Amino acid sequence: MSDPQRGLGTRAVHGPPAPVVGQQPLVAPIYRTATFVFDTAQQMADVFAGREPGWSYSRTDNPTAQAFADAVAALEDPSGLAVAQPFASGMAAISSTLLALCASGSHVIAPREVYGGTWTLLTRQLARFGVTTTFVDGTDLSAVRAALRPETAVLWGEVLANPTMSVADLPGLSVIARDAGVPFVVDATFCSPVVCRPLEHGVDLVVHSATKYLGGHSDVTGGVVVGAAALLERIRTVRLDTGGALAPDEAALLTRGLATLPLRVVRQCQTALTVATALQQDDRIVRVDHPGLRTHRDHALAARLFTPGLYGAVVTLTPRGGRAAGLAMLDRLRLVKRATSLGGTVTKAVHVASTTHSSLDDASLAAAGIDPGAVRLSVGLEDAEDLVADLLQALDRP
Repeated sequence: MSDPQRGLGTRAVHGPPAPVVGQQPLVAPIYRTATFVFDTAQQMADVFAGREPGWSYSRTDNPTAQAFADAVAALEDPSGLAVAQPFASGMAAISSTLLALCASGSHVIAPREVYGGTWTLLTRQLARFGVTTTFVDGTDLSAVRAALRPETAVLWGEVLANPTMSVADLPGLSVIARDAGVPFVVDATFCSPVVCRPLEHGVDLVVHSATKYLGGHSDVTGGVVVGAAALLERIRTVRLDTGGALAPDEAALLTRGLATLPLRVVRQCQTALTVATALQQDDRIVRVDHPGLRTHRDHALAARLFTPGLYGAVVTLTPRGGRAAGLAMLDRLRLVKRATSLGGTVTKAVHVASTTHSSLDDASLAAAGIDPGAVRLSVGLEDAEDLVADLLQALDRP
């Protein structure tokens, strides 16, 4: 009860305490608070010093955000040994991870077709502080091994590369990293734990842009890193210092997305394979990149590493005619939305060279195996026949 002896302003700020709930809530509460109250000064000091578990400030840790991260860790590693840290975006997770593992003079090995945001972080930001990067064909284990230096601090990979859908040889790359004594980090955004769980294949750290499949509804941004506790504590420290904390409301939306993740991803993967198979047969398409196709160079590897029958829900199409043809195809779409990102319920398309990989010139695109006309599809939950019909009508007429 509030004290009636106090003034109106004081009573407005210091209302009655919230009820103490004895039962376990079915859905985790949203702790929409910036800070937390302590019973004593000593308790406050002990929590701040890490001598006692507790919560102090939501930029440091927040129960709702941590609940989301813990749920992702449980999906990636059912054994319960892995831990996770939440972030405000996928790039916040990527940048914190690289900052935690690198120092001035460090060397990073990354695939040529690495995500554009990661590429610019390495070449435009970290390079200013003396971090160098060698971009190699990530599918060529001998090239990766040859790129190692004494100062190599990170081997970076992507389970499914954007947009060629190349598949990383996770066991082979893990051996290289382990022999060199460097952490192997993979971006698994294009898969989600439904399709592939990299920790099972020797990977040290798994990074997700939770904005995509984990959230699943194109209405929230977030990121998460999963791995061993010692590495995650280093990454958490960078998050504290740089401020990339996941807000509680976003964390609650992401946690809600996890509940339907298996249902959504299975349906999306099945539809994507149907779409890729149909378009592969059209002579107005030069190339279809999807590892579920037997013609894809990494199909056998994907079949070994991935959940049986699931190959991801992204399909990259290359229409005849180069850059102009890709842009024109995008403009003729009626059902598929012209929008960036992926993993949501609505199918989206982007012209790769002018959006996600706009930081790469034509030579860099060619080195990464990306045609200037490539169009990337993130397949949603629509019926496959409706998507195929829309894509076929959007192709340049013969």
